[in-house]
Amino acid sequence: MTQHARAHGRTWPRLVGLAAVGVLAFGVAGAAAVYLELQSNIGEVDLTGLVGDDSARPQVTEPPPGDARAGSPVNLLIIGSDDRSGENGTIGGAEEGMQSDTTIVAHVAADRSRVELVSIPRDLLADRPSCLMTDGSTTPAREARQFNEAFRIGWDHGHDVRSASACTWKTVESLTGVRLDGLVLVDFVGLRDMVEAIGGVPMCLATDLDDPEYTGLHVKAGPQVFDGPTAVQFARARHNIGDGSDTGRMKRQQDLMAAMVRSVLSRDVLTSPTALFQFAQAATGSLTASTGFRDLTDLTGFGLSLRGLQADRIVFASMPTVASTRQRYRVEATAEAAELWARIAADQPVGEAPAAADAPPADPAAPATPPLAVETPWTPPGGVLTSADDSSTCA
Repeated sequence: MTQHARAHGRTWPRLVGLAAVGVLAFGVAGAAAVYLELQSNIGEVDLTGLVGDDSARPQVTEPPPGDARAGSPVNLLIIGSDDRSGENGTIGGAEEGMQSDTTIVAHVAADRSRVELVSIPRDLLADRPSCLMTDGSTTPAREARQFNEAFRIGWDHGHDVRSASACTWKTVESLTGVRLDGLVLVDFVGLRDMVEAIGGVPMCLATDLDDPEYTGLHVKAGPQVFDGPTAVQFARARHNIGDGSDTGRMKRQQDLMAAMVRSVLSRDVLTSPTALFQFAQAATGSLTASTGFRDLTDLTGFGLSLRGLQADRIVFASMPTVASTRQRYRVEATAEAAELWARIAADQPVGEAPAAADAPPADPAAPATPPLAVETPWTPPGGVLTSADDSSTCA
């Protein structure tokens, strides 16, 4: 598989895990004031009662610093919000309301040996279920609607992040058949601050990129180190770049996030108290999370459970789609998309199979046992990228 064929990337759970490790380090050192400051950074969105039956979802209550979900797969809905208020408006241009810009389902395997992150195109045609708003009203179900309308409809009808997030949640579960366990929202400012905290992100660009009208992006081909504002421009740019599609932008966003992870790991952020705190502060300050993923005691344990995760086991993919024949500028899911989501729901690997564990010596006196079934790897048509694939340096 070529590096470019594996051309995707996005690792918010890994980044959140790294931030959580930092929080734990400060907590162990007795820095209670720092811990409380980081805890207060993370906003909360309570979706209880808005996304259907909660009784079947794992219930997490005040865990110790350990993985409260150990032994179970975890599916996180990650939304990059197109918030244009306050400082976000300065970056993206002030507008009323709020929309979703990027949506990813992050699947963490039950044995914590791998993470798959699957991007859902905002221009995908999808059936939107009826959504319950926080004021008790409901929105009508609609067929073949642009996917990211779910967040906007929830915001326009419910007038709050809870309603918007819940409608996206229900739409994703209906679309994929994957049961979600939590939600994380990240905005423009959060992305900018995380890039600044790690001193920039090295990237290698095949061509010049210019988007003067919409984002102000202007970067030359070749090796680059994106600062925070440039990273945000790169993640947002769509017009006048490539084929102008959301699919192309999605791949660029994924490449940027993969490069961010490599930067964090290669620059020894985890061993520098100053850099560690700056990154943890930026990461936690950028998050709004659902109940159960907001508390730092819980995030710390969950993050620590991923500390042995290998770079080539962090896999990024996009939902397989084709151009729609029903609506111009829209895409539709393919049969391979159904296969992808079925594997995610069944906790099966995507792109790469996990490395086989070394078997213990056989006991001659023990009865013969059949060999364990080997999980078959499966790669979606668009290919995948792992965080071990380095697209940040030029050959």
